[in-house]
Amino acid sequence: MISPVLKVHHRTSYRYHRPVDFGPHRLMLRPRESRTLRLLSHELQISPAASVAWSNDVSGNAIATATFGQPGDTLVVDSLAELTLEAEEWPVFDIAASASSYPFLLGDDEMTDLGALRLQAYLDPAGRLRDWAQGFVPGPRADTLSLLRAISDGVAGQTTYEEREDDAAQSPVETLERGRGSCRDFAVLFADAVRSLGFGARIVSGYLHDPARNAIGSAGAGSTHAWTEVYIPGAGWVMFDPTNRSVGGFNLIPVAVGRHISQTMPVSGSFTGDADAFESLDVAVTVRRSAA
Repeated sequence: MISPVLKVHHRTSYRYHRPVDFGPHRLMLRPRESRTLRLLSHELQISPAASVAWSNDVSGNAIATATFGQPGDTLVVDSLAELTLEAEEWPVFDIAASASSYPFLLGDDEMTDLGALRLQAYLDPAGRLRDWAQGFVPGPRADTLSLLRAISDGVAGQTTYEEREDDAAQSPVETLERGRGSCRDFAVLFADAVRSLGFGARIVSGYLHDPARNAIGSAGAGSTHAWTEVYIPGAGWVMFDPTNRSVGGFNLIPVAVGRHISQTMPVSGSFTGDADAFESLDVAVTVRRSAA
């Protein structure tokens, strides 16, 4: 079976009341290639014109640094990608026998390499999040995958999805107390919840491909999205999308992974100008199948 080619167009537009000087901008827009995702092409189109230098960060994300030589009253970054996605909708995970039941022991190398990915990224001095996560553990031994599914489902089951314009994610405790959050808030909540139980987890930002237009957090057939990966010995990094209560990445296109949600921002940078120069920010994403 030949996998369809998906075209992802991500446009970020900044507008200013008057021309400003742009500082270097950090762009995380190139999809992450893997066994199930094959990147056929990727192109950046930036206005005003910029010189672009590529590098990789500590997590292996592709980073483009754009440097500008002229001012402007608009800044537009277009990311154009073509790829194939071959992830199964109902995957079977080959979890190591030693990790099939929770709690389990990680190997020395796994403990070392996961490091900070096993530590909660947000303060939880009263143990509110840890107690919440512990409430999903049914007894002294629990099926590992079932436990993680239950926590992921619990995020969506005990909170209500909302769109928020603010780029900053809520803390996990804040999301629990408000009972509401965006996809990035749910990803952060799930990641820190499983970390409190000793799992290694990382935040993922990317795109949701939703041709049926029935997924939560989707605008049209595609949109930016955030979810979580949890490390399970034998299976490796397993994708959990608590917003849609799904496991596996059949409709998820990863771009960046990080310990903290702030490390996965698609576009970040600065400008020099009047304090009231900024006018607006617009982000538009389309994900569609390539015409035959």
